[in-house]
Amino acid sequence: MDMETLLQYEWNSMWPEFTILLTAVALSLIDLFMNKRKDRSLLIWLALAGIAVAIVCLVLQFDDGVVSILNETYRLDSFAKAFKLLMLIGTGFVLLLGVPDESTSVRGEYIYLILTALLGGMMMASSADLITLFVGLELLSLSSYVLVGIRKTNPLANEAAFKYVVNGGIATAITLFGMSYLYGLTGETNIYEIQGLMGSDVVTDNRFLAVFAFIMIVIGLAFKITAAPFHMWAPDVYQGAETPVTAFLSVVSKIAGFAIMLRLLMVPFVFAPGTGEIITPDGISYETLLVSVRPYLVLLAVVTILVGNVIALRQLNAKRLFAYSSIAHAGYLLVPLAALSELVFEAVWFYLTAYLLMNIGAFAVIHVMSAEEEVTVASFAGLFKRAPYLTIAMSIYLLSLAGIPLTAGFIGKFEIFMSALGTEPKRYLLVTAMLVGTVLSYVYYFGLFVQMYFRPSKRQKPVTISNGVTAVLAITVAGTVLLGIFPSIALTFIHDHFQFLEIFNP
Repeated sequence: MDMETLLQYEWNSMWPEFTILLTAVALSLIDLFMNKRKDRSLLIWLALAGIAVAIVCLVLQFDDGVVSILNETYRLDSFAKAFKLLMLIGTGFVLLLGVPDESTSVRGEYIYLILTALLGGMMMASSADLITLFVGLELLSLSSYVLVGIRKTNPLANEAAFKYVVNGGIATAITLFGMSYLYGLTGETNIYEIQGLMGSDVVTDNRFLAVFAFIMIVIGLAFKITAAPFHMWAPDVYQGAETPVTAFLSVVSKIAGFAIMLRLLMVPFVFAPGTGEIITPDGISYETLLVSVRPYLVLLAVVTILVGNVIALRQLNAKRLFAYSSIAHAGYLLVPLAALSELVFEAVWFYLTAYLLMNIGAFAVIHVMSAEEEVTVASFAGLFKRAPYLTIAMSIYLLSLAGIPLTAGFIGKFEIFMSALGTEPKRYLLVTAMLVGTVLSYVYYFGLFVQMYFRPSKRQKPVTISNGVTAVLAITVAGTVLLGIFPSIALTFIHDHFQFLEIFNP
């Protein structure tokens, strides 16, 4: 590739990624030459400034058409813009959680590792090639492994990092195994080239291998989104990691996981032949691959919803409880995909927006309380008397997570519910699993209500909240309530700026 070709690329389409990359590099150099005893809180504000600039660059691209550069390996379309926006906002909240107060400090590497993980997620959202997609996935994963184990002297962090690396390595190997079959069947790594070749005689004659490749990729990515039964790493990792890192894994990493899952599963396989035969007047044809594998996707969604909610009932540690809650919400997000709904992109994006607000808010509350002790369910006892505003904020997040009306979580679940009922045939099993899972979640969510409002506290000392956490609480509470009362704000925003079906156009 010569210099003239490189200069012809529309590099402005990558300004958000360049901004995050330059910010991460600059912060690492500043941290390297800064006095070791000097406070690193300045680095957080510089990182937040970099994220703000990246968001501005991304917003300015909203009305641009589809752009593909680097031999069609990088693609900026509405799908990529929508998921990058969520990742940038989520990472901004996570960094605000890390703003230290008078009694705490922050490590420099924590800040730029968050940014490199974000960069990996953004590359995943824009990848149109198996190789660049894998590079983005590994950049996110490797940064996350280090972030989990950053407290080297903490036994829980060491255990969590070890389990995360082992499980992540296995998941990566399985994902690559599935990708290798795609390459073997088509001879291409570009997912749009693969899409065009899925109707070829070679793939038709070996369609069982295409189904096998699909299942292997689903299993590998199920680790990333914490879908059952590939979720076992999540509770230990969530408990062992620092709370802002846990919030990042719970929200930003999950958003990136669903971005890669939707693009990698929907685009190459949309025209692929499945294993089921259909007899027509013109002879025998084959149902599409997505129809053939739908029972497996339905099973994955149902098992994830039920496993997450049932095991959460027995949790005493707050982080482990929210880990299983996160697993259950991954199941809800799988419902539109399993139903093969036409609204899959809109439903998943809206729910991820609501999930970002309510889950980061909940972890912000846990982060405040973890300054005193390891946070258990009993730690919430009497919280209303010690910190009434914090308790009210937590109450709103719990109501939203439970799917109570007038919250963003209710609207998100309603969208997913209707996406399952809007398909033919209607997916009653998925709808039933959602209803059962939601009712089960009331037990552990409202158990926290009982602790906060009706149980005496063992501590009388008021809770101290840093400025960064205060900002996160204010924004997430406002967003959760506004999207619950006025969902048309987000729905109109989606329809005006994001044409999700662009994802299928080569």
